[in-house]
Amino acid sequence: MQALRKAQDRGHARHGWLESWHSFSFAGYFDPQHMGFSALRVINDDVIAPAQGFGTHGHRDMEIITYVLAGELAHRDSMGNGSTIRPGDVQRMSAGRGVQHSEFNASRTDPVHLLQIWIAPNVRGIAPGYEEKHFGASEKRGRLCLIASPDAAAGSVTIHQDARVYAGLFDSGECAVLGFAAGRSAYVHVARGTLSVNGHRLGAGDALKLTSATAMEIAGGDAGEALVFDLPQADAP
Repeated sequence: MQALRKAQDRGHARHGWLESWHSFSFAGYFDPQHMGFSALRVINDDVIAPAQGFGTHGHRDMEIITYVLAGELAHRDSMGNGSTIRPGDVQRMSAGRGVQHSEFNASRTDPVHLLQIWIAPNVRGIAPGYEEKHFGASEKRGRLCLIASPDAAAGSVTIHQDARVYAGLFDSGECAVLGFAAGRSAYVHVARGTLSVNGHRLGAGDALKLTSATAMEIAGGDAGEALVFDLPQADAP
């Protein structure tokens, strides 16, 4: 079964320094029909104003992936990590039994655009952890590049869940097919541009959910960028 979620149907919050679109219920946005999908709990599409950001705050028992689309994001945490992540970088923070961190736009002149993704872990109370890797455009051009997995396959960051996350860049004439094992679900989020997924034309912010997924075919349109999630079986949408 397939279900399309259009960008304009997501939750929306504007806080002056932050504009955020919520694919699933988050903070002040609540929709009982969109609490998550399988282990995927949050996709927040955030634009943060220059020199602004999230002050120190805590998380626990969540796998948090940050994917920057434009600009620079400065990260600091209670594990002693401090870095600035840019487009192509994938940051994974396992909150485990508890971590504090902050995230700020590293630029005083330009906004930063990012996706923050939360995946519920399959183990709780572990020591918090941090990882960061870069995946260049050439690794994602016309294909689905594995960026997160439970076993660090293909150089991906490691998450504590039976889930895999892929990223791809697709222009006209480019396409890729991803097959899924029996009993899996899949979710694709279009980060920007346009592309086709299993025959559905999708634009920035659109998503397609598949339960009992067998395969996903992505065909390029206009500067399309997509994230694909291979997940444990979810309830029918």
